[in-house]
Amino acid sequence: MSTRNETVSFSKPFLLKGVDRILPAGNYRVVTDEELIEGISFPAYRRISTLIFVPGVSGGSIEMIPIDPLDLRMALDRDAVGL
Repeated sequence: MSTRNETVSFSKPFLLKGVDRILPAGNYRVVTDEELIEGISFPAYRRISTLIFVPGVSGGSIEMIPIDPLDLRMALDRDAVGL
């Protein structure tokens, strides 16, 4: 098992599939868990889950929400071009 942490940045408020509200611009922690694929001649990993940490509905709380990495990439691309 391997865990990858990264920070993604949004310059403006955005929507993300799986989240029922508009999220504010800012930096977001994303955690991806992967497992080693056994039985092949080189190390390769399969994604098990990807979570994004977002501000909770009630002030001060943080929610972990499972997301599809492709949806995250599309949201980041939209942010980069100003859509």
